[in-house]
Amino acid sequence: MKHMPRVLIVEDEPAIAELISVNLRHNGFSPIWAEDGDAAQRELDAVLPDVILLDWMLPGQSGLVLARKWRLDPRTKPVPILMLTARGDESDKVAGLDAGADDYITKPFSTQEMMARIRSVLRRRTPERVDDSVVISGLSLDAGSYRVTWQGQAMKIGPTEFKLLHFLMKHAERVHSRGQLLDKVWGDHVFIEERTVDVHIKRLREALGAAGAMIETVRGAGYRLSAQAITTPEQV
Repeated sequence: MKHMPRVLIVEDEPAIAELISVNLRHNGFSPIWAEDGDAAQRELDAVLPDVILLDWMLPGQSGLVLARKWRLDPRTKPVPILMLTARGDESDKVAGLDAGADDYITKPFSTQEMMARIRSVLRRRTPERVDDSVVISGLSLDAGSYRVTWQGQAMKIGPTEFKLLHFLMKHAERVHSRGQLLDKVWGDHVFIEERTVDVHIKRLREALGAAGAMIETVRGAGYRLSAQAITTPEQV
């Protein structure tokens, strides 16, 4: 018997949950509805779904809090999460992705868009995690211990910025377009706008302080990490 992908819908509005469920069943999926975080956790403890549709605004714990929690749990970590949100602001989308969501759908959305995004995260190819270390001109990144230092001083960097820096350092001196960075850092399953890359580059530069100058904008082409863009003081 063919496997019907299970979709856990975490949504507190019954009318929306029912509409989504009907469309999922019609398209060969098996929907399970939970109206809040506690009910969703019970479903997850029983059987892991193939994908989670998670509403941002929920009674009790918000979708953002739940996404973060499920990403920290090794058992639920691999399950793709699609955030359902009425928030269209760039900062909210970035917050959702930072919390561990794989993608988001802004309400109101069409059935076709929802199905396309669900199918996309199900066939996703996520960049593999590489536990290695890279050192470039005083900037050091250790993927295994999740540490970044600049001239021996520890830097505080967010999870997405860390992945972005890791990729840029591994491919230093090469120019990468926004599209390439989306595919290589976020994975080729995401539907986020290329402008989101600019938001994270800006955050990364701010987090790196003086070392941020190593990340160059190549007009009309993309971004490059270059050791030549910064002069490292002579080590005493």
